[in-house]
Amino acid sequence: MKDLEIMLDNHPGALAELGETLGKAGVSLEGGGVFVHEGKGIAHFLVDDAVLGRKVLLDKGVDVVKINEVLIQKLKQEVPGQLGKLTRIMAEHEVNIMVQYSDHDNQLILVVDDYEKGKLVSQNWSAGIYD
Repeated sequence: MKDLEIMLDNHPGALAELGETLGKAGVSLEGGGVFVHEGKGIAHFLVDDAVLGRKVLLDKGVDVVKINEVLIQKLKQEVPGQLGKLTRIMAEHEVNIMVQYSDHDNQLILVVDDYEKGKLVSQNWSAGIYD
């Protein structure tokens, strides 16, 4: 899975066009979100075929900024404070979180500035090293 970072025009139908374009190409959205900042739509979506997603969106005139590697982490939903604990550990290892959202399986999706460092922290978290 990869994250597509997309800039959207801020008008009715922009998100519909994105969804329809990806859907027609068979690219499924597995998580993500959109918000508007300073009049521009900023979208991040988790997809299984980022190369195809990028191509069909660019062909449609949609601005795909880049394809990002992601960290996918399962949190213990029944334990309060999991997000804070994991992200504090990331910070202590000097990993800056650029984007955070959830996928359709209730997993945490992170785009970080140093993927290799973040990956090591994520693996150690999963192994229970930070418990």
